[in-house]
Amino acid sequence: MAVIFPSRRVRKTPFSPGVEAAGVKGYTVYNHMLLATFFESVAADAAHLKQNVQVWDVSCERQVSIKGPDALRLMKMLSPRDMDKMADDQCYYVPTVDHNGGMLNDPVAVKLAQDHYWLSLADGDLLQFALGIAIALGLDVEIDEPDVSPLAVQGPKADDLMARVFGEEVRDIRFFRYKRLPFQGKEMVVARSGWSKQGGFEIYLEDGDYGMPLWKALFEAGEDLNVRAGCPNNIERIESGLLSYGSDMRRDNTPYECGLGKFCNSPEDYIGRAALAEQAKNGPSRMIRPLVISGEIPACTGSWPLLADGRQVGQVASACYSPQFEVNVAIGMVDRSHWEAGTVVEIETEGGMRQAEVQEKFWR
Repeated sequence: MAVIFPSRRVRKTPFSPGVEAAGVKGYTVYNHMLLATFFESVAADAAHLKQNVQVWDVSCERQVSIKGPDALRLMKMLSPRDMDKMADDQCYYVPTVDHNGGMLNDPVAVKLAQDHYWLSLADGDLLQFALGIAIALGLDVEIDEPDVSPLAVQGPKADDLMARVFGEEVRDIRFFRYKRLPFQGKEMVVARSGWSKQGGFEIYLEDGDYGMPLWKALFEAGEDLNVRAGCPNNIERIESGLLSYGSDMRRDNTPYECGLGKFCNSPEDYIGRAALAEQAKNGPSRMIRPLVISGEIPACTGSWPLLADGRQVGQVASACYSPQFEVNVAIGMVDRSHWEAGTVVEIETEGGMRQAEVQEKFWR
């Protein structure tokens, strides 16, 4: 069996001892850090997540800190989203694009102050892009990767667990908002967010020495809630239509193609605005769509072409069997000519050709 060796390039996290003690069975590398992929099994982990509560080490969501007098100016250039409407305690989903309108990342921005933001990254080196723009334009900002390691608490019992550790105040945090709450004398940013549709929180740990004390406190407080270690779950996220940057969308896709057009509302002259003007007016020529695939399917580890009459009309980069819905669920990038619900296409998998049907909506 292949083994991933941690190093200075592929780093462990402040929670790694807890993850390993919990019996992690698989890792991937995400933002140069270890990220667990499953514990019992992907299917069993998904079933548990939907009924209970899990603690996820998502330290791999590295932060890009943008701080200084020109911080807001740089934020406005990086994303098509209108940053002026962001409240002081708010988190924003901010698609970030290049000069051609291509997706570079889809981070969550956390507004810490009027002149200070964190960008909580998907897999990708966005820090260099932000730094390059700041240097080229002579902006008065400091850009770095702070010592911040997010820990997610996800699942329908997440509120109950978090209230036991951080107090009843956590229940008042609205979606994509945050509060600064104490833990053992250390203040932490606690946001209602996370990469699942089951509800929960992300705790932004700013001091690695508190990593295992926080991990242990959550597990001790949640023993009767059937708390388990978990991780972003491939079945649950495909069912829910949560896109994975690098798989479902890449630099050759625009926010409009990814169904993120509602976040392209900035009145500013952001990078890529001119390139996106035509799609803003007329819509994209292809778009993310849910699909159901017939028959047995192999693991989707690359990209499967979508075909109609022998012509490629899209691709699928995320697909799996859903035990809950008893179908093969998939996320595809589908051409306009074939993206209507009910359209039947073929998929070329490593296991042979399969039939697929475009769906009206995801299964969340």
